[in-house]
Amino acid sequence: MASRSLGDAHEAEDVTQQVFLGVWRGRAGFRPERGPLGAWLVGITRRKIVDALAARTRRLGVIDSVAHEVRSSRQEERTIDAAVDRVLLVDALSRLPVHQREVLCMAFYEDLTQAQIAQRTGIPLGTVKSHTRRGLHRLRRRIEQDHAGDAAA
Repeated sequence: MASRSLGDAHEAEDVTQQVFLGVWRGRAGFRPERGPLGAWLVGITRRKIVDALAARTRRLGVIDSVAHEVRSSRQEERTIDAAVDRVLLVDALSRLPVHQREVLCMAFYEDLTQAQIAQRTGIPLGTVKSHTRRGLHRLRRRIEQDHAGDAAA
């Protein structure tokens, strides 16, 4: 009965053990005039199964709650990390020469191609490509320097 109701062999074994203990402890409460022994055992078994299902529900609720908290804290950490990364990127961009900064901002924030940037600014395409390449190298060096400084601190 416990196996069918719970669907878990280990949990059913625990419930069966609890039934036997309950029968032993409550043997003085058995009244043959109220019904047969089998019905009394089934009643005890049903109560123990209900208790096991309630305990399972509580455990799953706790697990879900903890999992939700972990997901929330990870999301908060990612949000904080993303904000810090944006601040560092804006700082690194602000230290670039004006032409490199403008070209990179148009490429990343406005999603323009190098040809579109050249057309919009009137700067030759080769120069736009050079500004992009040099600006990216300077950004990388600046971020690596900041990261190395943070690691040393």
